[in-house]
Amino acid sequence: MRRPYRAGEPVMMKRTAIALLAVVIAAGVSSLTAQTVTSGLRGPTPLNDEGPAPPMTPMRNTSEREVRNYPEQPPVIPHSIDGYQVDLNGNKCLSCHARARIAESKAPMVSITHFMDRDGQFLASVSPRRFFCTECHVPQNVTTPPVSNDFTDIDTLLSRSSPGGRR
Repeated sequence: MRRPYRAGEPVMMKRTAIALLAVVIAAGVSSLTAQTVTSGLRGPTPLNDEGPAPPMTPMRNTSEREVRNYPEQPPVIPHSIDGYQVDLNGNKCLSCHARARIAESKAPMVSITHFMDRDGQFLASVSPRRFFCTECHVPQNVTTPPVSNDFTDIDTLLSRSSPGGRR
């Protein structure tokens, strides 16, 4: 014999099942985020902790130019730029790299592309869209990479013999 139907019973069972499922998922997520994962970048810091900041490494400070890894790569800055003002009011980089200053500073002049507007027209001075050097050019630190890297530059790739063709 069947028991009589009670109004709202299936809805109540669904709500209970959903609440139970939510509790189980929350318990699983909290235990997952508390796990400790060791990696070259995070170290032993648990996933739900920020961890200590790594110590600052010294800036590379040389006059050597670094080899570029691909065509059109912006050159890196081989010297420290601590304290340089590069904002709407001034650009310390241009005190050495401007066309008028390279003879005395012996620094390379900014690329001719920095004198072009977005329509390809040449300007008398550095284009406002190329005025903020550190958007593309970055100084280098003296450090070892936190993870291994097997990057191969374009010249090495082109010098390898390709199947079905000669270089």
